[in-house]
Amino acid sequence: MNRYEGRRVLVTGGGSGIGQATVLRMLAEGGRVVAADVSEAGLADTVAKAGDAADRLGTVVMNISDEQSVKDGVAAAVAQLGGLDAVVNAAGILRSSHTHETTLDQFETVIRVNLVGTFLVIREAIPALLEGDGAAVVNFSSTSAMFAHPYMAAYAASKGGVQSMTHALAAEYAKQGIRFTSVQPGSISSGMTDGSGQSKQSQGPGLPEDADMMLFMKLQPALGQGFAGPETVASVVAMLASDDGKFITGTEVRIDGGTHF
Repeated sequence: MNRYEGRRVLVTGGGSGIGQATVLRMLAEGGRVVAADVSEAGLADTVAKAGDAADRLGTVVMNISDEQSVKDGVAAAVAQLGGLDAVVNAAGILRSSHTHETTLDQFETVIRVNLVGTFLVIREAIPALLEGDGAAVVNFSSTSAMFAHPYMAAYAASKGGVQSMTHALAAEYAKQGIRFTSVQPGSISSGMTDGSGQSKQSQGPGLPEDADMMLFMKLQPALGQGFAGPETVASVVAMLASDDGKFITGTEVRIDGGTHF
């Protein structure tokens, strides 16, 4: 299946986890991809894993929380690709802590990366997408946007914002031919988690030491298969950003193995 043959895609967060899996999936389907990430080492790992498809893979170091970095990074990606047909906003961070112990700086950092960062990438990419073929943007929301995940108020707020923004952008650019959708991953082993759902980038080692684990016991996949790999989400993202998703916009797809009903 070569849904991405001749298709030009920018994937943020492409140095690890779901972002990296998405890069590899789109390369496998014949696409030309630029992977953006704040980690040079992560990007090098993605290139190594691309194997023979590495000749269709470009990279750019980009910090999505920094406006100038995004301006430079998106411009570099468009230049490498000679245009842009799709954007996948997979970059993000996860922090877990008791809300009464969360500082303003900690809260704002999550919002800055996950919500403002997604906005900045989209804003800079829109001019190229307007000239693209079957333009599509896939944003990353989360099951946290709709369901109660304790100790993650900042993360939930950021992902709820991404989801609402996705709907607004879909309405705004529908007549110009750009589709906007979002995915809601849950119960996925990725660069954000250690495979059990706990954050690797938390303000402490995973969840707060006194966290009520009974609350998290409820966040297990109903399908009984344990946490799924990042490729599970990448396959859905690849569909949404391809011509197979041409009649899908202004909505989200939950990918959580039935963790939430």
